[in-house]
Amino acid sequence: MRAPDTILPLRAERLGFSAGGIAILSDVSITIDAGAPTLILGPNGAGKSVLLRLLHGLLLPSAGRVVWAAQGHAARRQAMVFQRPVLLRRSVLANALYPLKLAGVAASERQDRARAALDMVGLAALADRPARRLSGGERQRLALARAAALAPEVLFLDEPSASLDPAATGAVEEIVRRLAARGTKIVMTTHDLGQARRLAGEVVFVHRGRVLERTPADAFVTHPATPEAAAFLRGELVW
Repeated sequence: MRAPDTILPLRAERLGFSAGGIAILSDVSITIDAGAPTLILGPNGAGKSVLLRLLHGLLLPSAGRVVWAAQGHAARRQAMVFQRPVLLRRSVLANALYPLKLAGVAASERQDRARAALDMVGLAALADRPARRLSGGERQRLALARAAALAPEVLFLDEPSASLDPAATGAVEEIVRRLAARGTKIVMTTHDLGQARRLAGEVVFVHRGRVLERTPADAFVTHPATPEAAAFLRGELVW
């Protein structure tokens, strides 16, 4: 049977998640469509990363469900990059090749796809270097290259620049822009309002485990609809 053209939209229907008897997310319902990046924004501890993991399928919800437009094809057409990526104790190129092998990409295609991804993130010249010798920013760019090599329709990013310096953050953001320009749907968490302004097409604002706003990024910044969002924009909301 022919695969569908898209796995989007992605719907979260009344999602809830609890751990140790504590509710981390409650009654979250959103729809993620194709288009410009969606940034899940909110203070630390708001539940952003848990929401991202639920959407990706890494966690199972305690309540509600996650539904893709093409449910049976979603697993192989999405990818995720974490704040602290785990790299193989191999070369940069071997790290880019490994997920292609796992995905069943033909051996004849893997080298070209892996090297093209490394070139896109500016690591082509370091292909033979051991990954453990990379800087923090280079490691994150390698993680993005591994995901990009798979050509996912949807790419989830969990605060990919949270621990990086400004130059490395700028490099990561430029890669995100390039991927989005190629048609990859970016769904990314951040607590950095400046980053949301630079990257987002729309903002999903999360506070204390609930989605309080979903709005175009410009409207969120200029006309927040809730007191919590207004306080966050003023730098007054930390939890």
